[in-house]
Parts: sequence; C-alpha cells; structure tokens
Amino acid sequence: MNKITKDEVKYIAYLARLGLTEEEIELYSKQLEVILEYMDKLKEVDTTNVEPLTNIIKLYTNENVQTSLREDEVMDSGCQKQILENAPEKVGNYFKVEKVIE
Repeated sequence: MNKITKDEVKYIAYLARLGLTEEEIELYSKQLEVILEYMDKLKEVDTTNVEPLTNIIKLYTNENVQTSLREDEVMDSGCQKQILENAPEKVGNYFKVEKVIE
C-alpha cells in the first residue's frame, strides 16, 4: 500500500506553486514513498536513553559560537542605487513592502 498518493503529490505541488508533469508526479511520489519508508525504519530505533539534541555545536566545541563569528557591520556594496532603481516602490533608501505581520 502506498503511503503517499499521486493526488497528495499534486496537492503538495499546488501548495508550493509547482507545475509538475505526470512523469514528475510519478517520480516524486516514488521518492517520497522511499523517504517515508525510511522514516518508519527510524521509528524502530530505541532512543530511550538518548538525550534530546538542541544544538550540535555544543557537542564538538567548548567555546561559545558567538565568539567565533565576526561582528555585524554595515558595508557599502556600491550598488545600492542600482538595486533601488529596480524597486516597484521605495521610501528613502529602503524597499517599500506590504505589511506581513498582523
């Protein structure tokens, strides 16, 4: 029995706004089936004494990650004017976009 149908693949493609051919739908349904079978195998692994992992870096280094990264700094790319010329709307030196947070 298939865990994922072609209709489900078509629906996922619709949500992702992907136009897939019938051959691609067939291919992706098979690939997703293999992935789901692998996930079933992983469910069989006994993880009773395994601590949850939240950050792999902590396992391999004693230093804080922040100390190994450079400081953020504003740098002039030299092409800000050209980039802003392509903006549909702008305010000052920024792109004007619709509000996305309610």
